Amino acid sequence: MIHVLATIELRPGRRDAFLRAFRNVLPAIRAEAGCVEYTPALERATGIPLQSPARDHVVMVMEKWRDLAALEAHLGAPHVVAFLRQHQEAIASVTLQILEAA
Repeated sequence: MIHVLATIELRPGRRDAFLRAFRNVLPAIRAEAGCVEYTPALERATGIPLQSPARDHVVMVMEKWRDLAALEAHLGAPHVVAFLRQHQEAIASVTLQILEAA
């Protein structure tokens, strides 16, 4: 199983509109072959000393994929490519941390 932490940094003032659009594409992503989990999340300030400061312009996506091939297919899926293209002005950057169980 492949675990992915995707960090989507958005331009100022774009998070709420981005999230509304993102929620519309979630069913198609979750229906992809090999998708085990795909959950967007927002950083939350807690006051816990080890936590980095919460960023209000970031959407994190916690993902689990059956294997690397399923993740690669997801990244090239037409609905994903179209979504990223449609919202490219809102997105400042996207980074992925791709993990496997230790």
